[in-house]
Amino acid sequence: MAAVFNEWIWRDMLWLPPGTRWEDAEIDPAQGHIPRPWDLTFAVPLALVFIACRYVFERVVAIPLSRLFRVKDRVRIQAFSDPKLEAYYKDRSLQPSQNEVLDLSEQCGLSPRKIQTWFRNRRNQDRPTNTKKFCEAAWRFVFYLVAFIGGLSTLIEAPWFWDQRECWRGYPKQPVSDAHYWYYFLELGFYLSLLLSISVDIKRKDFKEQVIHHIATIFLLGFSYCSNYVRVGTLVMLVHDSSDFLLESGKMLHYAGLIYICDPLFVVFAVVFLFTRLVVFPFRVVHTTLIVSMDFFEPFFGYYFFNALLLVLQALHIFWAYIILRMVFKFAFSGKVGKDERSDEESEGEDEEELEDGGNWKQRQDSVRPKIASLANNCVLNNLTTQRNINNRLPKAR
Repeated sequence: MAAVFNEWIWRDMLWLPPGTRWEDAEIDPAQGHIPRPWDLTFAVPLALVFIACRYVFERVVAIPLSRLFRVKDRVRIQAFSDPKLEAYYKDRSLQPSQNEVLDLSEQCGLSPRKIQTWFRNRRNQDRPTNTKKFCEAAWRFVFYLVAFIGGLSTLIEAPWFWDQRECWRGYPKQPVSDAHYWYYFLELGFYLSLLLSISVDIKRKDFKEQVIHHIATIFLLGFSYCSNYVRVGTLVMLVHDSSDFLLESGKMLHYAGLIYICDPLFVVFAVVFLFTRLVVFPFRVVHTTLIVSMDFFEPFFGYYFFNALLLVLQALHIFWAYIILRMVFKFAFSGKVGKDERSDEESEGEDEEELEDGGNWKQRQDSVRPKIASLANNCVLNNLTTQRNINNRLPKAR
């Protein structure tokens, strides 16, 4: 089976330039690692290690850190226990239609209004808390920051960091140093762990785009390693890590309520993201793989496959850049950054049923008081009008 797999999947003509064989890519082990397809199996146990490390990190470091930053969670009303509604919620629909609400009302002996309230409260129970969001952002922030610092330190002296033509000089016979080998597999293991845990992570509006991004990144890293596109791959990872840790740090500050720090940091993130993803990535990385590489070898299947994955990433960059520019536009006219448009939303009408700590309760009191005063004034005016009418009738009655 291994022979058949190697013959049909890892054929020379698919993954290497024309006229090149796997034997031609042999490197002296003393010079560095020799990329081999079966090395990718190491990423699976590494991903499981990342998942275990994340579990420990969130409970030992992130949760105490959230308390230190005074992250507050919403106080949500618990839905009362009802086996029929609970079974319908889990098996059928999270948000039933009007006809379904009427059917449930007859089955449970409850009014349609109570059925709708129950489903709203039940959905809000499953919403992630600010503490959970903070812990997730803290884990990604730590990894992206360490990965960016480590990757930059290993690439700052690399010749292809300054001249992208060096990515192809001597290809495919290019040794992979120990530092770049671990940089590659740590990133690959991390993104694989994100894909494995995405079902339990916070689901946002761009959930499908995130799944596509993780899959494209894993295929990109795996293929680039097998075909020894490691030099280009390190540049791709560094470009992504340069803005990701700024985004995650901004999320942490947002959940902690430190808006006066979060808003300026978001502007810095937006500038870095737009520059790295819309300028550096397409005009440096994609250009060197799509155009410059043809000066060193003729196009082949691996060339088209690799560039297709890069273009998928670029399309996602444009999508997220659109969202960021919308938030920057709001910031320019309102003076503060609006909520993350990718964030999960609470159920409609939750403000009627949920109470938050501190300032929100005070704001509601302030908004209710004018209404009460207006109502009281109307009542007083009605009483005075009624009394005046009575007084006018008294002489006629006498």
